[in-house]
Amino acid sequence: MRLVATVAGLALAFAGLHASAETIRIAIGTQDTTINCATGGLLIRELGLLDKYLPHDGKYKDAKYQIEWKNFTSGAPLTNEMVAGKLDFGAMADFPGSFNGVAHLEAGKRSLFISVLSGSVHGSGNGIVVPASSAVQSLGELKGKTISVPFASTAHGMLLRAVAAQGWDPQKDLRIIAQAPEIAGSALRSNRIDAHADFVPFAELFPNRGFARKIYDGAQANAPTLHGALVDADYAQQYPEVVTAYLRASLEADRLIAAEPEKYSELIEQVTGIEAEVNYLFHGPLGLQTRDLTWKPEYRNAVATSIETLKLLKKTNRGLDTASFIDDRYIRAAFSQAGLDYDKALHNYEPLPLVANDALTGKPITDFSRLAQIWVRGEAKVRHYASPEAALGDLAQLEQEGKDVRAIYAQAADSGIKLLANQAWFVRNGKGELTAFLLKDQAEQYAKVHGGEALDFVSANQKLVAQR
Repeated sequence: MRLVATVAGLALAFAGLHASAETIRIAIGTQDTTINCATGGLLIRELGLLDKYLPHDGKYKDAKYQIEWKNFTSGAPLTNEMVAGKLDFGAMADFPGSFNGVAHLEAGKRSLFISVLSGSVHGSGNGIVVPASSAVQSLGELKGKTISVPFASTAHGMLLRAVAAQGWDPQKDLRIIAQAPEIAGSALRSNRIDAHADFVPFAELFPNRGFARKIYDGAQANAPTLHGALVDADYAQQYPEVVTAYLRASLEADRLIAAEPEKYSELIEQVTGIEAEVNYLFHGPLGLQTRDLTWKPEYRNAVATSIETLKLLKKTNRGLDTASFIDDRYIRAAFSQAGLDYDKALHNYEPLPLVANDALTGKPITDFSRLAQIWVRGEAKVRHYASPEAALGDLAQLEQEGKDVRAIYAQAADSGIKLLANQAWFVRNGKGELTAFLLKDQAEQYAKVHGGEALDFVSANQKLVAQR
């Protein structure tokens, strides 16, 4: 009997040795050009952050890790490979993320939405653009026109909400066609479409490149949107500590880009080709979206809305229990290990704050409602100004010095979102003070109520120069 027990004990010991010495695959699907996924993919990969947090004790004492990365331009093919068992993790937006959950169920599997990476409880990030030469200034002018959108995307959901708010029938009052962003870019350049709706970062990227103009921001539809991270449920059950380690790396990536947004915006440009000034527009202080790893109620509702909209679009007829699909156990564990308070972050709705001095006076900026910024090529840091008129005044000096200005930013007076100032509208009051808006009609309404003159960027600049 003792001999049998000894043999059994040796067998268990060998089995345990085998288990601890296994090679654990960590296959991560990224969307590098969808820059709001950066803290769940690109930055972790490029900075080698995952290795810092992988467990090497307990059952992982002798484990070897095989880390695999694969980049995608959209969520659908990433989901296909997750369902096929070729990937363990994936990063994507609320609509494709919801479809990921449905696709796993249809295959007899499950995935979990484990963390938000970046988003907007108001909907900024999604947007609608028109060709730069278009006379259209607002969505209301697009009735009867052709507008393209990546079908079944988060931008598609935003577009349907925006159309409904106009009281239009999407089947009769305009022509909606499916078009990927890379195709839409050339279509906008050649005026083959009247407008294009898209997700991060294209509603800002196309205007920044000069061939489109933004006429609608997702915040106008008040449709919360997010990008987040998913994991195969069986994988998470087998290796929960690895899932937490991945999210620790994501938290570290978030901390780094918060501390040095210009530096890591440049890194994202090096990898993706998406200009650093557009990356900064999203990831920098007071940015267009908030990097936020917590499951706020608005983000949970966004996932539920995505599922219902996918059913409306006949992309699925299956429901999805968001209470079990959204699983915050792992991100809570990551926060705890990092010494962070998840519940405090959960209730924090503020954008990344800015602590800065005015580039001209050197005085601390305390009122950020009229903040303006200039990023000069070759300078490591963005310059900050207490007002748009101060920034435009300095712009004239920079141009005289032959400096290459890569971007000018302003904060919208009504929504507070960050704008590319050269695309914005301004109201100039009797004191020469400028107030920024995304749209012409927003500026005109403000001028009507408060007094002043609505001007585009060029006219506002000219008025300032003439005043001087």
